Amino acid sequence: MEKNGLIVGIQEKPKSVASWLVLSLQHVFAMFGATVLVPLLTGLDVGVALVASGIGTLIYIACTKAKVPVYLGSSFAYIPAISAAVLSTAGVGTAYVGLMVVGLIYAVVAVIIRFVGNSWLKKLLPPVVIGPMIIIIGMTLAPVAVGSAGLDGQSGWKIPVVALITFLTVIVLSIKAKGFLKIVPFLVAIFVGYIAAVIFGLVDLGTVFEGYRFLQVPNFTFLGTYPVDFSAVLVFAPLAFVTIAEHIGDHVVLGEITGNDFLADPGLQNTLMGDGIATFVAAAIGGPANTTYGENTGVVAITKVGSVYVTGLAAIFAILLGFFGWIQAFINSIPWAVIGGMTIVLYGLIAANGVKILIKDKTDLGNMKNLIVVSTMLVIGLGGALFQLNTASALSGMSLAAIVGILLNQGINLLEKVGKKA
Repeated sequence: MEKNGLIVGIQEKPKSVASWLVLSLQHVFAMFGATVLVPLLTGLDVGVALVASGIGTLIYIACTKAKVPVYLGSSFAYIPAISAAVLSTAGVGTAYVGLMVVGLIYAVVAVIIRFVGNSWLKKLLPPVVIGPMIIIIGMTLAPVAVGSAGLDGQSGWKIPVVALITFLTVIVLSIKAKGFLKIVPFLVAIFVGYIAAVIFGLVDLGTVFEGYRFLQVPNFTFLGTYPVDFSAVLVFAPLAFVTIAEHIGDHVVLGEITGNDFLADPGLQNTLMGDGIATFVAAAIGGPANTTYGENTGVVAITKVGSVYVTGLAAIFAILLGFFGWIQAFINSIPWAVIGGMTIVLYGLIAANGVKILIKDKTDLGNMKNLIVVSTMLVIGLGGALFQLNTASALSGMSLAAIVGILLNQGINLLEKVGKKA
């Protein structure tokens, strides 16, 4: 018997231990590719990212009283900011501090919602602002994908060929595959591209596992082991509102799939609190920010299994995977050509989702107000605009565009109201 369209209800266990294990592993595979891709692209530790993902999901389950079958994985929204921090003179510690502040922003927003409701958040972050934000995130990363794929005219022919094989694998599986393969096209593409890279001599299999043990402790970077530097906080803070918007959207979609209103029960205040604490803890141990994963929502949609017992066990598996050194060795040996082939699609999908938000909302770009907000954000976010805060930090890219977009939208709305009264 189905419960709100589900074969296995949200707070039900699968009928057998074997099916429970398989269903949970499926969630692990669904999140795995994207979750490990973030540390690969930013220089953070893969094992820590997996552990942070699992711990974050368990924190989320506790905060929502096991009422939402959500899985938390590494967020792509913070890749440019983390990468910039890693390469800066201040070091990666600024990224961790910035991400912890993001977690605190989530918590503050959750508390405000608890007392005054969430209508103010919808006014602050309408689709006309969120859409361009997401487009900018994807397009900011586009040069990284192009360079990794060897499409810069300086990489010979082997790297572009391997990237093309990886790219085509993603495309074919995404369009033609059925069942489980359709859920994990990026994961399969990693293996296909890796084999191609070995054939073309881009990977030396004899050195892949050097320096790694079968079981080893991830390279945690705990709060207190680096100088607490707040110089990058204003770069990370605006991005919190991007991922808050994604958080809301993912919960609405999951609610439609399962027949539940998760923004009402357990409530947006509780889902945001779980996500925020998870991100704070992830950064405090040296991992990337957590976010709700659409990949795992897709698994729920296809399998009709919405059990939190399944996502909870998947979280435990992710934590265990973080301690398998050979898995980390394999991941770290993946050539940039393979990553480039995947990210051409992946980063484009991020940007396309921003366009999708505008289309779904039926945002009228014939309306001069909407056109001004969108165009201004795109130019600032993609044009290299920079606002120097002090000698150590500056607002640029997505962060600056987000602030300008929010202020511009609110300012034009205020002008329209004043004009109507006059």
